[in-house]
Amino acid sequence: MNKAIFGSALLGLMVTGAVHAQPGDDWNEGDLIATSSNAPNNALLVYNTHGALVEQARTGGTGGVSGNAGGIAQNRDLLAVVNFGSGNVSIFRKTGDATPLQLAKLVPAITNPVSVAFGHHHLYILTAAHIESHPIDRYGVSSIADGNAQLAHADGSAAQVGVIGPQLIITEKSNAIETVRLANNGAVTGTTRLVANIPANVNAPFGLATRGDDAYVTIAHANEISLVRNDAVLTVTGSGTQMAPCWVTLDGPFLFSANSPSHSVSRYLVSGHSIVQEEAVVASFNGDPTDITYRDNLAAVVDGTGAVSHVSIFKVDGDGNFDLEGNVTLNSGATNGIAIVRTDDADE
Repeated sequence: MNKAIFGSALLGLMVTGAVHAQPGDDWNEGDLIATSSNAPNNALLVYNTHGALVEQARTGGTGGVSGNAGGIAQNRDLLAVVNFGSGNVSIFRKTGDATPLQLAKLVPAITNPVSVAFGHHHLYILTAAHIESHPIDRYGVSSIADGNAQLAHADGSAAQVGVIGPQLIITEKSNAIETVRLANNGAVTGTTRLVANIPANVNAPFGLATRGDDAYVTIAHANEISLVRNDAVLTVTGSGTQMAPCWVTLDGPFLFSANSPSHSVSRYLVSGHSIVQEEAVVASFNGDPTDITYRDNLAAVVDGTGAVSHVSIFKVDGDGNFDLEGNVTLNSGATNGIAIVRTDDADE
């Protein structure tokens, strides 16, 4: 189902919230959608599935990140938010209180962070030039990294990090798709290395989605999506009529791509080595999508027009169709990152 997103200005950071489902509907009632204002005084913004603001909390850092995905990540009771300008990551912890997420600490990064991911009892922070690992114990995320490596290009074009088996996969928009090994305890070890078989026409790897040993990586300016497995590109598929697939999310057989210049989300079927576009447009937007996530039969998309940003919340059926349930318009075009937070202790 193709849905167009609109909004109009009111007061404060949350400008408008259009609610299509009614409170009391028995649908994902406990899930929350989190994004960040990405402003000089960066703030975490948390909404329910109907688009109502339930929390607005300072991250304690400075925003300013752009051209990235995965600026927010959640695992069990922890939520990580990048603060690009202040060079640190805010760690929020889920609570049973009226305020669902409370700031626990700031974790310093080597340089300006752009993307975060959880896995192997670690938080992985991708910065403009490095990847680093911070162990997690019963006290939370350590402020001290137990491993780091410089990126292949390290030129400030880093876009996203993800976990694939015993290693990390990283994109740099200056035409690098690279991996780095993890030690048995989950710490970054060794040096980053480019994957094999990167297409000759590669132009701006952007976003990625991982599952097991597979990573689906967008090559935005070449209008392609690739499958990376065992340190090599195995398959490359064109995006058809939709230009520059930038960010992706994965659920079962479905891969959803947010296509920034086309203001759309596309649906692909993925299995084995195959990536096939099944539906060119399952949702459309007024602005450029800047991140997308899927979880618990929900999808959430951030898009921006330059002056304002929108957070759109969709119910996703068994056929991969999007049905708009709520949307919010913010009076800043810089809003960054999106995550769906479950209120139980399930992992991502």
